[in-house]
Amino acid sequence: MNWIEIVLDVAFEDTNAFSDALLEAGALSVTVEDADEGTPREKPIFDEPGADSNEYAWERSRIIALLSPDTVIAELLKNAANECNLSEIPSYSLRDVPQEDWVRVTQSQFDPIHIGEKIWIVPSWHEVPDKSGIVLELDPGLAFGTGSHPTTSLCLEWLEKNVKKDLSILDYGCGSGILSIAAKKLGAKTVTGVDIDPQSVATSRENAARNHCQMSCYLPEEFSTSEQSIRYDIVVANILAGPLKTLVSTLCGRIAPGGFMVLSGILEGQADDVIAAYAPCIKLSVWKNLDGWVALSGQLDS
Repeated sequence: MNWIEIVLDVAFEDTNAFSDALLEAGALSVTVEDADEGTPREKPIFDEPGADSNEYAWERSRIIALLSPDTVIAELLKNAANECNLSEIPSYSLRDVPQEDWVRVTQSQFDPIHIGEKIWIVPSWHEVPDKSGIVLELDPGLAFGTGSHPTTSLCLEWLEKNVKKDLSILDYGCGSGILSIAAKKLGAKTVTGVDIDPQSVATSRENAARNHCQMSCYLPEEFSTSEQSIRYDIVVANILAGPLKTLVSTLCGRIAPGGFMVLSGILEGQADDVIAAYAPCIKLSVWKNLDGWVALSGQLDS
């Protein structure tokens, strides 16, 4: 028997409350998309911590709720509308979701990714396309970083061109650990990853072990205590423009004299602001851009 999806367009101010109410009323899952996707009114969203929630919201959101086949839809919608004090139930449409082997379907969406000259990111269920390359075994998971995003690709390309033996690397905002693992496999002597998310720290450690790479990985407070006096030859941070601007003193304080900084997660229109924020510490410039994103790099004076 097929599952059911119910699709509703709602105003942004009602999105969170109605999504929660649908889950409370019995929906199995809820996804929110831009209702104007594919039209001139489509609005790309790149949410950043501390940003105005109204700035990072769609004018009209499309809520897609997954329901079990025996759901009484009219009752579910009535209960959800009452829960969040909506005066009327939004118009909606229904569509069937056929039974699938979702593990197989999901795995089929992730093929090996070739980056730069010799880096391959390969899911565990795939054969390695080029065993002579730098192979990173990495499955999609809860932590950010599979190599498919332009910002990750830019950082990996920079590392491939610049990492040499005996260098120390700090990967701040390590996510899945992909940059740290790549740096180690490219020959770095020591690699340290830091992330504010405990899940990312755990995932980075697991991925490092899977790839037979030795690295340290910490939450920020652990990092400050454990490695407070260490300076690194390369500091790389693939986060977002807003957090990067708040981390100026933290990241600049970790570069060794003559060391390099690499920053990404930055849209082309945000590059000048980030460069200006770091100017008192280090002169950064655009190293490369890809699909509207940029990577900045610079070298600290010796």
